[in-house]
Amino acid sequence: MTGTDWADWQRSWDRQQEWYMPDREERFGVMLDMVEALVGPEPRVLDLACGTGSITSRLLQRFPGATSTGVDLDPALLAIAEGSFAGDERVTFVAADLKDPAWAASLPHETYDAVLTATALHWLHSGPLTALYGQLAGLVRDGGVFMNADHMIDESTPRINAAERARRHARMDREKAAGVLDWADWWALAAKDPVLAEPTARRFEIYGEHADGDTPSAGWHVDTLRAAGFAEARPVWASPSDVLVLAVR
Repeated sequence: MTGTDWADWQRSWDRQQEWYMPDREERFGVMLDMVEALVGPEPRVLDLACGTGSITSRLLQRFPGATSTGVDLDPALLAIAEGSFAGDERVTFVAADLKDPAWAASLPHETYDAVLTATALHWLHSGPLTALYGQLAGLVRDGGVFMNADHMIDESTPRINAAERARRHARMDREKAAGVLDWADWWALAAKDPVLAEPTARRFEIYGEHADGDTPSAGWHVDTLRAAGFAEARPVWASPSDVLVLAVR
């Protein structure tokens, strides 16, 4: 892998994600604000469905004394993450399927101060996500936190939802016309890269094309987290389409 510019791949991934979520950095900022407020500036963090390590990167920039375990199943995104953080003893990556009931057995620690995830768990349907929340209640230490920033749709507001979606897609269409890479474009580039081609092929064997799970409301997430064993849970940030839900163990 000598010569691969992992930082460039990280930036490319971030730009592609920001096309969908221009307020992506804002949600990360609030997430880290709440980590500091509730568990302090040197947390042991589980970066759940970590992708290229976007949360871990921002975590360590802000809190140099933190440590992070990144978990994902995508071999291409994990390759970028592992290349980007090579040699950093604060970071460990684990390949695991969150739908496997035994996935947590691969983790290096039994508990974490904070479990953080963003724009990832909408891949799961509500049944597996409910089971995952139950597992996370056992991984977060007493007083620790779980945060999920993701697409959370309130079906009771159809006109608001339609207006927000139309406005968001109009912006995306303008930016796409100006040359911004979308999800498919980005993966097409990865498939042509000498280092990422093989893990990208394996990634599509695992996942197929992008297929969303469920996007239940923030209220559903709050209720499900409380039922799983978290003492408190509520939204702490929202955009017109996404919500950051925080739960305290």
